[in-house]
Amino acid sequence: MSQSTSSDAAAQAVPGNGTSLGRFAARVAGPLGGWWRASVIPSIEHRAVIAKVDDEASLTPRYAFMILMSAGIAVLGLLLSSPAVVIGAMLISPLMGPIIGLGFGMALVDGNEIRRTAMTLAGGVLLAILFSALVVFFSPIKDITPEIAARTRPNLFDLLVALFSALAGAYAMIRGREGTIVGVAIATALMPPLATVGFGLATLNGTVFFGSLLLFVTNLMTIAIAAAIMARLYGFGPKLTSRQSGMQAAVIIAVLLGLAIPLGYSLSQIAWEARAQRQARDVLAEQFPRQAKIDQLEIDFSGEPLAVRATVLTPEYRAKAAAQGETLLARALGRPVKLSLDQFRVGTAAGDAEAAQIASASAREQTRKERATAALVGRELAILAGVAPEAVLIDRDKRLAQVRAASLPGATLATYRALEQRLAAAEPQWKMQLVPPPLPLPVIGMDGDELTDDGADNLALAIWAARRTGIPVIVSGRASVSQIVLTRFKEAGIDIESNESSNVGDDIRLTWALQTEVR
Repeated sequence: MSQSTSSDAAAQAVPGNGTSLGRFAARVAGPLGGWWRASVIPSIEHRAVIAKVDDEASLTPRYAFMILMSAGIAVLGLLLSSPAVVIGAMLISPLMGPIIGLGFGMALVDGNEIRRTAMTLAGGVLLAILFSALVVFFSPIKDITPEIAARTRPNLFDLLVALFSALAGAYAMIRGREGTIVGVAIATALMPPLATVGFGLATLNGTVFFGSLLLFVTNLMTIAIAAAIMARLYGFGPKLTSRQSGMQAAVIIAVLLGLAIPLGYSLSQIAWEARAQRQARDVLAEQFPRQAKIDQLEIDFSGEPLAVRATVLTPEYRAKAAAQGETLLARALGRPVKLSLDQFRVGTAAGDAEAAQIASASAREQTRKERATAALVGRELAILAGVAPEAVLIDRDKRLAQVRAASLPGATLATYRALEQRLAAAEPQWKMQLVPPPLPLPVIGMDGDELTDDGADNLALAIWAARRTGIPVIVSGRASVSQIVLTRFKEAGIDIESNESSNVGDDIRLTWALQTEVR
């Protein structure tokens, strides 16, 4: 901010001049407004405050270094899901300075100051995102932790937190109480959302990227606007006409409404999920005696149907509780529900309940391990099939993983079966199903009325491929030698069509009936 601008702004902020906001306050509040203009505004050292804002909002080597260090700490804290490490990143983040500077530039109607602080802010944001993405790219850990997930669904409460924190931060800057900035930086959490944006960029996860970006933009805009309001209130900036004040207020309201609409929708979704959680707990509790306790309840709202997992400590086992609970939950929540219910039978003694809770905790740990294994299986199967992890179908209850493979250059049906066998050997407790593309089926060699060794292997390969794809197969060959092939296919439960041929030779040829849709 130029010295001449600073001096002019300070000169205009003396008692008697006031701002349009001060005059409005005087008209509305009467003596209170006059007291504010006469006693509070003159007590502010405007030149010193502006110099301090300038210093905090400058693009310096120290600023760039602290941005990199803060981003590195933040992204490591997110990957490790360590709140303590994430808080450490908030404490050293220098982003609050240029955002407050942007707000003061808006209050002073100083285009040069707005451009300068915007450049400082843009440079810091770009450094933080790219450095965080670089750390994640080379990190062996790329799972979405609870700390990351918490910053992908901003809501209206986040806007209010940013607003209150910004008002406190601007007040601390103006009144010379900079120590409060530390608490404000923690509350608004400017750096962790940027590190989460970097995570989304490195992993090409659009949900994480845009969700955390919205959270950061919410904090940024709210802090800047609140800082501008506080600066005007304390006499910073030139006099504005009634029309200019109205336009300024309209812009502020429009920006806040633009942020509030998507955040309000997100908050309504979160509120619905909280109500659904309570309803699910009440519905399940009604299926058991009064002494029973719902020890664990988890709902996956991202799938269809809703996946509900619950653990109940009950003195009386109820055989039909899962089926009845699934029906009642679907009726209460208005969406299809798949319920997985674990019942631990306990007595009324305290020792029984404690033992049951220990058993329940062990079951939860086992469930967590099963989920981690399922995620690993899904990633490995996706890599082998050449598809995105989202394309893999996982059924943890049946321990089944299935994926439709992409066409790989030079691959044959035997290649895909070998890939499936390789992964099945690595995860023997899981049933792997790799659905191959409808590549040419092998020729079945015959020696008289018997299969050759290669013919038997090729027949097993063809049966495997037909089972995986679900496409009927046409068998071509002389009836006298093709009967054994037809019989093997029928025993495997595969749709088969016979196409008798008078061609000389005993070999059997197989083709796909591609006009039939894949089941």
